[in-house]
Amino acid sequence: MRLPVIILLVLTIWKAGNGSRANELKADGKVLELDESNFDSAISSFDYILVDFYAPWCGHCKRLSPQLDEAAPVLAGLSEPIVLAKVNADKFTRLANKHDIDGYPTLKFFMHGVPMEYNGPRKADLLVQYLKKFVAPDVSILSSDSAINDFVEAAGTFFPIYIGFGLNETVIFNLAVKYKKKAWFSVAKDFSDDAMVLYDFDKVPSLVALHPSYKQQSVFYGPFEDSFLGDFVKQNLLPLVVPLNYETLKLLKDEERKIVLTILNDENEDQSQNLIRLLKAAASANPDLVFSYVGVEQWEDFADKFEANQKTKLPKMIVWNGNEEYFSVIGVESLDAEDQGTQISRFLEGYREGRTERKTVKGPSFMDFIHSLVGIRTVYILVFIVAMMMLIQSIGKEDDMPRVGSQDAVDHAGSSEAESSRYGLEKKED
Repeated sequence: MRLPVIILLVLTIWKAGNGSRANELKADGKVLELDESNFDSAISSFDYILVDFYAPWCGHCKRLSPQLDEAAPVLAGLSEPIVLAKVNADKFTRLANKHDIDGYPTLKFFMHGVPMEYNGPRKADLLVQYLKKFVAPDVSILSSDSAINDFVEAAGTFFPIYIGFGLNETVIFNLAVKYKKKAWFSVAKDFSDDAMVLYDFDKVPSLVALHPSYKQQSVFYGPFEDSFLGDFVKQNLLPLVVPLNYETLKLLKDEERKIVLTILNDENEDQSQNLIRLLKAAASANPDLVFSYVGVEQWEDFADKFEANQKTKLPKMIVWNGNEEYFSVIGVESLDAEDQGTQISRFLEGYREGRTERKTVKGPSFMDFIHSLVGIRTVYILVFIVAMMMLIQSIGKEDDMPRVGSQDAVDHAGSSEAESSRYGLEKKED
C-alpha cells in the first residue's frame, strides 16, 4: 500500500508546482519577467508572445520599457491575447546565446513557439496596431462600404492591404495564410459604386492591393489561377517604387528580382517627384523587376557605393543584383531633363538586350551589410582587450586605472558598434 501513497504524493507535488507556475505565467496585462527557469514554459503556454531581450544599462531599453508597460494590457485584452515579456539578456547569457542576441534591445515575436525578429514600431499605440495583424483572421469578410473603410483604417500603414471585390474568400485563402506575416487580406461581399471609384476598379471580380504609407495601389482583374494570382500578390508586397533607406532595405532582404535603382540628387525636388511618377508607370509594366530610388542628399554614403555623388551627372540609373554587382546600360548612364520617359524605356530595353557593363559595389556589399555586424559579445571582448592595454600602460598609476567592463565603456562600445554597422539590416541600437 505504500507505493500508491508515494505515487499520489509525487503527483500532488507535481500538480502544485505546475499550478504555481501557471499562476506565475498568467496573461494579466503586465509585462512578464522571464529567466532560464520559466522561459520555455512561457513560450509553450502562450500562442503569441513578444519578448524583449534587454540590458539594464542600455539607454534604448530604458526608453522602450514604459512603452511595453503601456501596450501590455491592451494586447492582453484582445480576443486572442498577445503577451509581452522581457529577459535580462545581460544576466541570463545562456538564453541570449540560444536566441542569437547580439544587441540591445532585441525584440522577438513567438507565434505558436516559432520565433521571428520584430522590426516594427516601438511606441505603445503603434506597437499594438502592428501586432494586431498577427492575430487577425487570415481573410476578413467585409459586407459594406463602412466595413471596408473600418478595415483599412484598422490595418494601419505598416503592411500592404489586399481587398478582393466580388471574390470568394477561398480564392485567396492559401495566399493569405502564406503571407499572413506580411500583409492584410480581405474580401468585400457587398459594396457600392462609390467604393469602385474610391479604389479605382471598374469591374468585378478584382483584387486591389493598397500601400497606405506610399499612397499607392494596383488592381488585378485575373486570371485568378494560382500562378497568376500568386505573382500579383508577391510582387505587390512591395510598393511600385521603393524609396531606399535603412528600414526599406529590410524589405529587399529576401527579394529575388533584380533592382532598378535610380539615384537622384534630392528626392524632394519637384523634378525628382516627376521622375518618380514615370518610374511608377515603368514598374507597372515591368513586374519582374523591383524599382527603387535614393537621393544623394538623403543617403550620400549609400549612393557613393554606386559611384554616384554630388559631382556625378544625375539622375543615374543602374540595375543592382542586391549583392555586390550592378549593371550600367551603355549609352544610358544618366538621364537628361527632357523626355525622361523615353530614356527610361531605352534603359530597360538596353538592359534586357544585354547592352550592359558589369560593375562592383564599392566597399561592403548588400549581403555584407547583413553578415558583417559586430556582435555584442565581440564588443565585450574588444572592451576587455583595450582595458587591459590601458591597464598595462598605467601600472603604478592606480588612481587613473580604468575599470574593466564599466557601464561607460560598454555604452561607448555600443555606440561604436551602431556606427560601424550603419548599413546592417539587423542593426541594433545598443
